[in-house]
Amino acid sequence: MSNSVASTVAVDGDADPRFAGLLDAFRQNLATGEELGGSLCVLVDGRPVVDVWGGWSDPDRSRPWERDTLTNVWSLSKTVSSLAALLLIDRGELDPDAPVAAYWPEFGAAGKDGVLVRHVLTHSSGVSGWDQPVSAEDIIDVDAAADRLAAQAPWWPAGAASGYHLLDYGHLIHGLVRAVTGRGLGEFVRTELAEPLSADFWLGLPESEDSRVSDVVPPPPLDVDLSAMPPESPAFRSFTGPVVGAEITWTRAWRAAGIGGAGGQGNARSVARLNALITGRGEIDGRRMLSPEAVDLVFGAPVEGVDLVLGIPLRWGLGWGLRHPLTTSYIPEGRVAFWGGWGGSVVTADVDRGVTFAYVMNRMSEGILTSERGRTYIRAVYDAL
Repeated sequence: MSNSVASTVAVDGDADPRFAGLLDAFRQNLATGEELGGSLCVLVDGRPVVDVWGGWSDPDRSRPWERDTLTNVWSLSKTVSSLAALLLIDRGELDPDAPVAAYWPEFGAAGKDGVLVRHVLTHSSGVSGWDQPVSAEDIIDVDAAADRLAAQAPWWPAGAASGYHLLDYGHLIHGLVRAVTGRGLGEFVRTELAEPLSADFWLGLPESEDSRVSDVVPPPPLDVDLSAMPPESPAFRSFTGPVVGAEITWTRAWRAAGIGGAGGQGNARSVARLNALITGRGEIDGRRMLSPEAVDLVFGAPVEGVDLVLGIPLRWGLGWGLRHPLTTSYIPEGRVAFWGGWGGSVVTADVDRGVTFAYVMNRMSEGILTSERGRTYIRAVYDAL
């Protein structure tokens, strides 16, 4: 253990001394209460140079955040769902430029026969939520919720613009994985990614693991004025189709469901380990799981513009966000695939520099992308390099 980590009882783990600034920022946030509990991981060329955790697993501060603590990582789940799709693309079982309906015929209903696999992975399919009426409980039945998406009409023409697939991104990939492999997305992730990589990440958490879960602490209300949105807009329909509060993640039903857009259970170590497949252009620990050409697809032909759901300029690669100078300038320039989770978590996979960074926490901040804490940690990682 480095001296920086050892200097406080609040943080445990191992870190290269170069990253003292990162640990100082983490300790400071724990000391002020900005952080309740969380974990940070930095991999360089696939090898851990920072793997630390600290704080508390519960608001009463009765359970420390441990090495194997898990929490709901919200949209960091999307990066793992994207890896599943990329694996099938690399194996020739999915073609990003083929219609979704070529694999999942029911999806071609209601004018969606022109929606391509690529449109799903770049959030430009026109299907960014469920038609009303729909409840949070409805989307927990992943099979039935995917079938509902297959039957409904798109909300805008496929490929015309991105509209963040807030909650249904994983359901759409689940539908594709189910059609191609006969397995659900959660089972596919477990057997093809998490277990082979020894990554403690779950889309569908067994009840036997519940004792390790730290419930998220809900954030302040989202700064989204629904009354200002036209009811037929993709933004209004996505944010209300359905409305989901952070408290739903405390339930056994949510944890078990394996919701690939928002329900993953993991920590910084497991999220970084999985996304390091992108950083390493398909290879980690000398083991090749994707071709370099498959990883290159992430950065080719991005979809760019004002996102119809989030209302900000974004640049979408195939399954990951890419840096946009107006809204995500905290991401370094170059080939960096990233995404954040509601409340502040973030993962970056930097192909050019060989660096993977993940931050996972339980006290949620406002905002859908990463928080000021997350941006501070990213800056500290790159300052150390």
